[in-house]
Parts: sequence; structure tokens; C-alpha cells
Amino acid sequence: MHAHLHTARRLTGVVALALPALLAACADNPAPTPAPPTPGDPAPAITDADAARNELAALAAAAQDRSFVARYTLADGDGTDRAIVVTSAGDGTWRVDVPGGALGGTADVSLAATADGLFQCGLPSAGRPEPASCVRLGDPTDAVPRRLDPRVQHPFTDWLEVLTDRRAPLAVSPARPPQGASGSCYSVDTTSASLNAPLDVGIYCYAPDGTPTAVRTTAGTLTLAGPAGPGPATVALPGPVTDGDPLGVAAPEPEPKPEPAPTGAATP
Repeated sequence: MHAHLHTARRLTGVVALALPALLAACADNPAPTPAPPTPGDPAPAITDADAARNELAALAAAAQDRSFVARYTLADGDGTDRAIVVTSAGDGTWRVDVPGGALGGTADVSLAATADGLFQCGLPSAGRPEPASCVRLGDPTDAVPRRLDPRVQHPFTDWLEVLTDRRAPLAVSPARPPQGASGSCYSVDTTSASLNAPLDVGIYCYAPDGTPTAVRTTAGTLTLAGPAGPGPATVALPGPVTDGDPLGVAAPEPEPKPEPAPTGAATP
């Protein structure tokens, strides 16, 4: 029995001596840490829909803060491209000139929001040869009535608010730029079943400074036609404000043909 006790004490002593040595060896050889990424390594591709949504929201917010004047080409499938001029002023006012934006494409109009309200202005054109004049449609933040809405101004105005709203029912993913366009592009779809979608689904593209470079929706494709210039301090209406009627998008109804005069009684 004494022999067993003596053997146990010797084992305990060996373990006590070996344990500090093992701990010291572990301290001298720490677990390897992963090497930091090389500064020149390319950024990983976007695979998360939330990341794409965040990037688009940041670019749309930059677009809201941009003051610029730019010309865009509108290709809407009718065979004739139109030149759209967008003015975004430093005080938040804006103006979008739309050739063929009224009377079935025969009249040019300008939509503008100033401190005094939202206006539609008729511009001299083949369908409206008289001088430019404007009609007040409502307050600056009011919506353009559907019958007067060419829908070209939305990507530069109220749709930017939708793109920056993280609560808006949107699905966003990276997309290729439309032909002739540049910038970072995103495919935007709506996840709402409502008939009143907050914006038109399509592809939205932006330069790094927030300048919209292209928008493709069912209404056509808007493409930046050249470098954007600096915007004014505020926009000016192209003509005086009158009490006239605004110009509808649709072609005017043709005037009814006069009824033929009744024929006289037959001569016996």
C-alpha cells in the first residue's frame, strides 16, 4: 500500500512540473492570425439586396442635393428621340422642359416648381404657336394631375424621395447600364400589390456625384446627352402666369362634323 502511495505522489509531481512547461509553449506559439487584405484587392461584388438598396438610396440622396442643368435624350419607341432639359436649382426649385409633352405630341410644355407653386407652361411649338405662358397647378409639392402628366419629370423630383425612403416597398438589385449610358445602375421593382405604385419600375443609373445618367421605364429611356452644368440659384418660369387652361397630354378631341342639312321634299 505504501508503494502505491509513493507512486501516486511521483505522478502528481510530474504533472505539476509539466503543466507550466506546456502553458509556456502555448504562449510562445499563439494561433496564427489571418493576413490583412492587400490594399489593391478589388472590392467584393454586391450580392446582398440590402447593400444594393443602400447604395441606390445614397445616390438618390446625392441627386436631391445636386444643383445642375443637363440635357437628356428621351427614346420612347415612336422613332423620334426628344431632347429633355432638366434644371435643378440650388434652392430646391426645378424645371423640366418636355418637347411634345402635350396635345398628343404636338405641343411643347415645361413643368416647374417654384416657391409660388407647381406650374405647367406652354412653350411655342407647332401645336401652340403663341408665346409661352404658365398655369398654376397647385402647391410646389403637389402631384401633377394624371391627364397633364408626361411622366418625364418624376425621376428628377418626387421619385427621388421614394428611392431614399427605406420603408418604400421596393426590391433593388444591380443592373447593367442601358445602351449608351454610364454610371452605377440598379433594377428597381415594387413589392406592393397596390395599383398606385410609388414609382415606375425600371433601371435607374447615377454618376458618383448623384447626377442621374439614365432611367429606363415603360415610358421610354432617358439618357444623359452630355456633361451636366452648374444649376442656377433658382428657376424662372418661361412665361407669365395666366388664368388659362393647362394643356392635356392627349390629343384634343376632333371637332364634330356638322350635321348635313336635311334634303327638301321631293318634287312630284
